[in-house]
Amino acid sequence: MKVTDFDYHLPEELIAQHPVEPRDTSRLLTLDKITGEVVHKAHFYELLEELNAGDVLVFNDTKVIPARLYGQRAESGGKVEVLLLTPAGESSWECLVKPGKKCPIGQVIVFDERLKGTVTDKTDFGGRIIKFECTGVFDEVIQEIGEMPLPPYIHEKLEDKDRYQTVYAKEKGSAAAPTAGLHFTPELLEKIKAKGVELEFVTLHVGLGTFRPVSADSIEDHQMHSEFYVVHKDTADRINAAKAAGRRIVAVGTTSVRTLESASTEEGVLQATSGWTQIFIYPGYKFKMVDALVTNFHLPQSTLLMLISALAGREHCLAAYEEAVRERYRFFSFGDAMFIR
Repeated sequence: MKVTDFDYHLPEELIAQHPVEPRDTSRLLTLDKITGEVVHKAHFYELLEELNAGDVLVFNDTKVIPARLYGQRAESGGKVEVLLLTPAGESSWECLVKPGKKCPIGQVIVFDERLKGTVTDKTDFGGRIIKFECTGVFDEVIQEIGEMPLPPYIHEKLEDKDRYQTVYAKEKGSAAAPTAGLHFTPELLEKIKAKGVELEFVTLHVGLGTFRPVSADSIEDHQMHSEFYVVHKDTADRINAAKAAGRRIVAVGTTSVRTLESASTEEGVLQATSGWTQIFIYPGYKFKMVDALVTNFHLPQSTLLMLISALAGREHCLAAYEEAVRERYRFFSFGDAMFIR
């Protein structure tokens, strides 16, 4: 399939620049994956009506770190922007660096009097490995001097760091938020539980793949970047019991989909495991675990649009997106939501 098969026209003014308040008052579009029927909901909290007792909602509990750092090259004083992506050994991180051409191996970058780093290697995807030297606790220094790494299509500064964080975020390590989860409030989660829906949590730390466009003409030639995930035994046991009983497994976000599908056997059994996944889900993929999905509206020609097209069909998804544009939904990270059922 061609990358251009997943294109659509999006007016720039529909790209959400800030989140709505409260979180669960964004809009919700539901899509029937079999018939393609679209239903519009005024508020995300109406998801409650779409869920049934016995359903299992699976969330990604990763926590975004303020991974964007600003420093200076030690010799020249030239400005450098560093985005932390993935831990790469003791005190080292895989990073995106701007300007990369001026940060060869051996370049020292000074962030403040407590933190500096040295470029020790280059990556296959144009990034850098940086080994950090920190006076104090690295996490605490990053928390103080770092900025939330908002996507490049968001141009407004985020005043509240917590607003680019899910209310259930727990495990530190992501360079970007699993944005489908941003719509949930503690109150909505309690109402969902009270209805008899089971809440489960897995972890996938969102990394470079979120920032990489598909550069190949054919989607089969695209290579996904590795991201680290964890599924605990008690979680796997409960989800497997639900699946065996014929209950619906509803992933919250594409990162939860990628975790569940990466950790499942061909027979549809979820394994308690951790590791690195490069799974690339596009039309033709046979889902082993996920039955339904809560997600945001994704970029044209993106791997995320390809993933939802695998679940609901390319034609159904693109038609739903066209309708969302006509109805002036808000798109991308701070935008409205979609429930594929």
